[in-house]
Amino acid sequence: MSQPERFFDPSTVDLEGFQRELKALREELDASLGEADAKHLRKIERWGRVATLLGLATCWLVPNPLSAAALSLGRSTRWLLMHHVGHRGYDQVPSLPAGRTSKGFARGGRRWLDWLDWMLPDAWIFEHNVLHHSHTGEEADPDLLERNAEDTLRDTRRPLVLRYLQLGLLALTWRASYYAPETLSAWRRKGRRESSSLSRAERWELVTRCYAPYAVCCFVLLPALFLPLGVWAAFSALCNSVLADLLTNLHTFLVVGPNHTGGDLYRFDAPPESRGARFVQQVVGSANYRTGGDLNDFAHLWLNYQIEHHLWPDLPMLKYREAQPKVRALCERYGVPYVQESVWTRVRKMVDVVVGKASMRRLAPLATRRIAAQE
Repeated sequence: MSQPERFFDPSTVDLEGFQRELKALREELDASLGEADAKHLRKIERWGRVATLLGLATCWLVPNPLSAAALSLGRSTRWLLMHHVGHRGYDQVPSLPAGRTSKGFARGGRRWLDWLDWMLPDAWIFEHNVLHHSHTGEEADPDLLERNAEDTLRDTRRPLVLRYLQLGLLALTWRASYYAPETLSAWRRKGRRESSSLSRAERWELVTRCYAPYAVCCFVLLPALFLPLGVWAAFSALCNSVLADLLTNLHTFLVVGPNHTGGDLYRFDAPPESRGARFVQQVVGSANYRTGGDLNDFAHLWLNYQIEHHLWPDLPMLKYREAQPKVRALCERYGVPYVQESVWTRVRKMVDVVVGKASMRRLAPLATRRIAAQE
């Protein structure tokens, strides 16, 4: 269901009633936490491991898209798990070990087992869980794509074809080229947007703690494992690992980027004035994709429930599927726009904003809207 064309007026929403019903729904979801959530987490983790094993078992034969896709899916699954476990989604689920809670997953030495990626887990948790979720669509949101692209991709003085090419390059490299330095900078500067360039110390940490561990493991050690089978086997493993990383970048970019970017979504000129208003902002600043079914949700890395996730970041994956139709019904009843379209439609709308062909809607502070109404 897409957002209507009319501009949304949040003053027409019963914010207290909306908040009250969302609170009741959250209590209902919490009461049903149990073994089904733990079992589901273990199943999704197994799917990722099977994909990785398939990729490793075939990557030495010859450079090929099947091995690369399998390795990529395994890496994307680690991202999926970090996203939901790191958000404390499984902290209250009984029978799970500490390694599958936010206090244990990818922490310390477990980074090498649970989620070795281009960025530091602690830096990602601060940038994403704290800054992005606390300031979604606001100037303090480090992942506000429209603003981040203003001086480059949205510069209409540059040929459109070059802007498309630059966006394509970003999509293929963004975990390393954007997210690793962005998360490290946000973490070290405690969210202060002081400068677009990293300090010397930050650049050194980026290379030694972010880039080097991942690159050595994926592009040196992994191919070296197959050297006993010959140089061609090691070369094939290297090619498949590099291609897998490009595919992981593309996959995650296509499901992450459109979640909060589009000409029918809102960005905000000020923080919300109440908890009810915050819930409304999280809804109208987010978009869902097609939902339902483990295979479909797995392909979307469970980011197809972005509205529900931004209302309650600390829920297990299964609970988002349970909550989604109820949240949509609540939004319809209270007149809150609820955007849900295919990921491909959302990608097109994101691209239009990023290259400057469209702009997001702006929601001014309540006081400003009242003054405008009186005039």
